[in-house]
Amino acid sequence: MNLLVATTNPGKMREFREMLGQGIEWSDLSAHRQVPHPQETGRTFLANACLKAAHYARLLGTWTIADDSGLEVDALAGRPGVHSARWAQLHGAGEGDAANNALLLRQLADVPEERRTARFVCVLALADPLGRIILTARDTVEGRIIHAPRGQNGFGYDPLFMNDEVGLTTAELRPQEKHRISHRGKALRRMRRLMQQAGLHAAGGPVA
Repeated sequence: MNLLVATTNPGKMREFREMLGQGIEWSDLSAHRQVPHPQETGRTFLANACLKAAHYARLLGTWTIADDSGLEVDALAGRPGVHSARWAQLHGAGEGDAANNALLLRQLADVPEERRTARFVCVLALADPLGRIILTARDTVEGRIIHAPRGQNGFGYDPLFMNDEVGLTTAELRPQEKHRISHRGKALRRMRRLMQQAGLHAAGGPVA
């Protein structure tokens, strides 16, 4: 089975590459830059993951896995949620990871430590070449938002997300450590188990 990973995010591409290992043949959207992107109009991570997987599978006629993921902050009533990647842009505060992190810190400036709880969420959707959603998987990792960035690894909100289980931010973890405990790593392992149960050939490869 050839599997398309429906992302242009270099951080996600790197993580999928590291976690999928060598057991399957896969590509990403960097090889399909002419294909129009869908409008991510879903109000949930599941809706957006399914929308993206079905869109690219139909257009390219290939098995496709897509994820939608982001940060839910309890003090912000679960936001930024599905708007995580565009949080600063939506508030007229710039674009990109640095702007998103800076805005989040401003929004939480007066929030006490005990209310800075948060979680990363990842939902994966697998579509067949006709665009039918075959499998979905969801997982999370709990943590809290610290007051200043720490660490040089990862991307997105990783420098602000403290995992108290290991006492480090996600950006301070080595890749293999991050994959073991991250929302995306856990969701991908869950998806691979579902693929194995469904008898899909791509399930044969190792997941870090």
